[in-house]
Amino acid sequence: MTTAIIAFVAVVIALCIAVPVSSKVAVTKKTQQDAEKIGTAEDKARSIIDEALKTAETKKREALLGIQEESLRAKNDLERETKERRNELQKMEKRLVSKEESLDRKADAIERRESEYAAKEAELRKKEKKVDELHDQGMHELERISGLTSEQAKDYLLETVKDEVKIDTAKLYKELESKAKEDAARKAKEYVVNAIQKCAVDHVAESTISVVQLPSDEMKGRIIGREGRNIRTLETLTGIDLIIDDTPEAVVLSGFDPIRREVARIALEKLIVDGRIHPARIEEMVEKAQKEVETIIREEGEAATLEIGVHGIHPELVRLLGRMRFRSSYGQNALKHSIEVAQLSGLLAAEVGTDVRLAKRAGLLHDIGKSIDHEVEGSHIQIGVNLCKKYKESAVVINAVEAHHGDVEPESLIACIVQAADAISAARPGARRETLETYTNRLKQLEDITNSFKGVDKSYAIQAGREIRVMVVPEHVTDADMVLLARDISKQIEAELEYPGQIKVNVIRESRVVDYAK
Repeated sequence: MTTAIIAFVAVVIALCIAVPVSSKVAVTKKTQQDAEKIGTAEDKARSIIDEALKTAETKKREALLGIQEESLRAKNDLERETKERRNELQKMEKRLVSKEESLDRKADAIERRESEYAAKEAELRKKEKKVDELHDQGMHELERISGLTSEQAKDYLLETVKDEVKIDTAKLYKELESKAKEDAARKAKEYVVNAIQKCAVDHVAESTISVVQLPSDEMKGRIIGREGRNIRTLETLTGIDLIIDDTPEAVVLSGFDPIRREVARIALEKLIVDGRIHPARIEEMVEKAQKEVETIIREEGEAATLEIGVHGIHPELVRLLGRMRFRSSYGQNALKHSIEVAQLSGLLAAEVGTDVRLAKRAGLLHDIGKSIDHEVEGSHIQIGVNLCKKYKESAVVINAVEAHHGDVEPESLIACIVQAADAISAARPGARRETLETYTNRLKQLEDITNSFKGVDKSYAIQAGREIRVMVVPEHVTDADMVLLARDISKQIEAELEYPGQIKVNVIRESRVVDYAK
């Protein structure tokens, strides 16, 4: 194709050359010669054109042959692919036919099974109807023989089973409780005895008064001062009442704030030693006493943390611990009680295999709210929880502080250990002191609770309220009922009373038969 285009261009060029030359042939001889040259050129051009046409024809034939070969090859490929596809379709068709035959066989089998199941279902319905008829006949026959209706027989059976289950439950409960108590009592005694033996703390009964000894009764007049100005100044600066009566060589300081009372005591002793007692000197001595008490508070708090081996407590909490040196509860010193609880908590934690340091920390801080309960509204538990949260104590310590009196449920073993250690420290004989009125009220409440139960004849609180002896009416309370009654009384006492240690509930059922020989 390209050769033909070249030949065509050569012809055009030759014609363009020949036309102007032919127009000048008649003019001169020279033009004749040019014409001859042109003729020669035309011959050459024709030969070139012929050669180009032959070459183009050859190329055309070659191109046609190539196209035919490509077309033949494509046709062969298409036929081969068509044959393969046809074979695959035939195979798929065979598989589909076999599957269809298999499905037809399964459908036939399912239809046969359905018919069999329908027949069996009909037979079962007949048998069920027959069974119902036999059941009704049997029930009627039983009612006729026993003289009871089905409802009456059911109630009778339920009552019988209920009584048997109640007796069996009471026996099983008694056996399990007895076994659990034996194991728990043995381990608890071991832990508590070891802890108490390792931690022996002396307790001193404290009250709301302090007594300052005087060198002579003449000092009373100097303390009172002219027209009572000295005693008024001292009472105003300290907030403590000074009681000067007929007691020889003694002045009584009375006040509910133990720290103020201590400040007043130290200031008065310094004034007595100094001998110069007047309002200005009283102010100076009270200021010195306040600084001295603050120093004592800080030192007591640091000494408590060192004694227990607990470090990293916020300095303000350490200072509040020192304030508890001057706080008492039922005559028991609050700081000594906290130290003892911390030591007991550590010992018990070591016995049960938990974190000893964390248990000591929680035990030491469990009553921290008592340090400022004279100044802040709320219970010492809530105050202590707020203080621990304020000074970033751990959640375990906060929960132990909040749960040590059972106000909330303990969330860790350490909280339970602190509860036990607090009860051990508080229940120790001589550790705390109660008023007679509180003691008698608790005994009366204890007896009232037990007398409120049905079947109780009399009850007696004995052993200083640590045991309640319950006498029951034998006609109303069986031996099996006694186990459940003792448990119910224990639960109600736990819910309604607050008491140190534990109370033993002793239920007694006595049967007597009296006859006379005549």
